[in-house]
Amino acid sequence: MAWTHTEMAQRAAQELQDGYYVNLGIGLPTLVANYIPSEMNIWLQSENGLLGIGEFPTEETLDADLINAGKQTITARRGAAFFSSSESFAMIRGGHVNIAILGAMEVSASGDLANWMIPGKKVKGMGGAMDLVAGVQKVVMLMEHCTRDGLPKILKQCSLPLTGQGVVSRIISDLGVLDVTKDGMVLVELAKDVTEAQIQAATDVPLLTQVS
Repeated sequence: MAWTHTEMAQRAAQELQDGYYVNLGIGLPTLVANYIPSEMNIWLQSENGLLGIGEFPTEETLDADLINAGKQTITARRGAAFFSSSESFAMIRGGHVNIAILGAMEVSASGDLANWMIPGKKVKGMGGAMDLVAGVQKVVMLMEHCTRDGLPKILKQCSLPLTGQGVVSRIISDLGVLDVTKDGMVLVELAKDVTEAQIQAATDVPLLTQVS
């Protein structure tokens, strides 16, 4: 039994610390916002110029003009700040965001990331991913371990165009938690009822283990 998307988001929320400035990528990473402990003061940042993203809106609180970088409607928490996209990227490039939790198509053994395009398919552009992986203090991937065809997404080398080289610190997948280190890919936690043999079979690189 692998982790569900909800359980993956709950596990990713454990990466956050009180007072953190956090950027959540589009798709699965946005679910992390639902599992931030109420007693923890976390400031969610969006590339399009908002610091202090609140919960997703209800019909009563919906404001069509208030969106995140993924064009989802959102709310702003008390104390939120609005500013230009250029200032938002200055915040990112200046290293003022503590952690980014992003999705990935592929991650290599050395922490290279491919998450912005598949050749031959239409793409709107890299967006803020290139800046995030270069400027944020820690980059965590929240991703399915394998493709829909069952092929590994954690590889010796990425086959897709790179977003950044050597930028990934940690991977949280539906099978477990892996750290990218100078010594290799380290398995630090297994999802419920997943064995080391199962996660190794689904990974294209040898795994070192720190699982007790």
